[in-house]
Amino acid sequence: MASRRRLVRTSEEVAFARFPVGKARPASGVRGQAKAAAGPASPPRLSHVDARGAARMVDVGCKVETARRALAEGLVLLSRTALALVRANAIAKGDVLGTARVAGIAAVKRTADLIPLCHPLRIDGVRLDLALVPRGVRIRAEVSAHDRTGVEMEALTAVAVAALTVYDMVKAVDKGTEVTGVRLLEKDGGKSGPWRRAGEGRRKALARTRRGRARGQ
Repeated sequence: MASRRRLVRTSEEVAFARFPVGKARPASGVRGQAKAAAGPASPPRLSHVDARGAARMVDVGCKVETARRALAEGLVLLSRTALALVRANAIAKGDVLGTARVAGIAAVKRTADLIPLCHPLRIDGVRLDLALVPRGVRIRAEVSAHDRTGVEMEALTAVAVAALTVYDMVKAVDKGTEVTGVRLLEKDGGKSGPWRRAGEGRRKALARTRRGRARGQ
């Protein structure tokens, strides 16, 4: 005897029958009704592009001046020969790290000349650290200002120009030198508030632990 067809449908089948693919399910509850009333969320858009798709310089005249800070980093990968020469300060052109530090600081003040849609800013301070690591030179730049827009580009420019200066100083002995990992780590200030790259807090904690162990030895 043939089995009788199941007449009771699951809740998922009922829902699919009422709202098939391509049709939105009506919002339920107070939160859902509020979202429905507000309409769909606006997609993110680039602030430096106008409605016609042309590049523009954002008008920041109405923004409030706040304390701004940004931290960026990069890495210059060196061959063993080049790294040994930099460590010994034996590169023919002179002090690699010192020259790169000055170049990065100078670049911060010229960011608006290098990046066409950046605003000239009143820079309060620049800290540029270059350290020898097992694979090359690690560069970190921290920039601060009290202005209407952020200093992320200034920090990134400092790192990039310092890294390129290292390359220029060592290219005679290592043309395979590689600039990599130029990225923003942190920013503070402005309407969007603070931002931290994922994993940066853990990395800092590990660095503090290692320094503590080194001092205890």
